[in-house]
Amino acid sequence: MKVSIIPVTPFQQNCSLLVCEQTGKAAVVDPGGDVERILEAVKKQGVELEKILLTHGHIDHCGGTAQLSEALGLPVEGPHIEDRFLIDDLPQQGLRFGFPQLRAFTPARWLAGGDRVRFGAVELEVRHCPGHTPGHVIFFSAEYRLALVGDVLFAGSIGRTDLPRGDHASLIRSIREQLWPLGNDVTFIPGHGPTSTFGDERDSNPFVADRVLARA
Repeated sequence: MKVSIIPVTPFQQNCSLLVCEQTGKAAVVDPGGDVERILEAVKKQGVELEKILLTHGHIDHCGGTAQLSEALGLPVEGPHIEDRFLIDDLPQQGLRFGFPQLRAFTPARWLAGGDRVRFGAVELEVRHCPGHTPGHVIFFSAEYRLALVGDVLFAGSIGRTDLPRGDHASLIRSIREQLWPLGNDVTFIPGHGPTSTFGDERDSNPFVADRVLARA
């Protein structure tokens, strides 16, 4: 699997293009906006987009979904249905943040923990990780030791929980119970900023390092 990160929107959100090198099929994760930039990256790599995957319903992660889905006839998978209220609110979110007019949408498939998503010959495990939003999911490849974690965890930080239906205790539990067991060697792509590994964050993250959580 080949992975490219495409920063999109004024929030510089990490939209990811995942390519199955065996088949040339691809999936785009969290197309928050700047759809033309995403399509240019797809064209440059000469791959065929097969589906859209979403970690959660915030505007910077799914604002471009309806446009991209309709333009190419792509199915949308994710997030968990608990984020439906955020997706339904996309037109209003767009107005509040000065985005071009956005449309709400209904995914072809809401996801739950334990589900699997596939494109080409690649399979990703779905884990439900509420806290930043109630319906946040992450995608994990055991084969490639890679996780796409949206806004659950960042290099040196964690997701905000002061937004509608955020919950700090749930976020910490998601990190401890859903992310850490995947292994210290796993590289993760966060929703913003640089990549890191779970091991590095367990060692030095000021919010969820092992020594910090041991005192909680």
